Amino acid sequence: MEIQGYNMPEELYYEENHFWVKEEGDFLVMGMDDFAQTMAGEIVYIQLPDDGKKLKLGKKFAKIESGKWLGKVYAPVNGEIASVNEELETNPGLVNDDCYGTGWIYKIKPNDKSEIENLIRGKEAIEKWLAADIEKYAEE
Repeated sequence: MEIQGYNMPEELYYEENHFWVKEEGDFLVMGMDDFAQTMAGEIVYIQLPDDGKKLKLGKKFAKIESGKWLGKVYAPVNGEIASVNEELETNPGLVNDDCYGTGWIYKIKPNDKSEIENLIRGKEAIEKWLAADIEKYAEE
């Protein structure tokens, strides 16, 4: 679905800091959403933690940088890093080119997959949340 020019697929789960999460078998795939990658501009660096790194819900585990922005990545669930998109080491701009496809960033093995139900999901929730953030960041 498109909201004020931003592509926000309705079937995904969203984290408040503008990362998306989708289920893929026993894993969760995570990436930066269209709003965040657009606002950040050209992504120049993505921290790719080692496989097996333990994640604690709501705690910072990585960072992403653009020419004008430094962002922190927070764990959407408790679990561990199962794999990372190693292509991003040499081409972090994949996030800008295809944030929901080849620009995925992390695969997580959750301790309890049901924790994703605490994320933002559904057309009305996504529209309300994104509209508030568009208004908030437009003022800055």
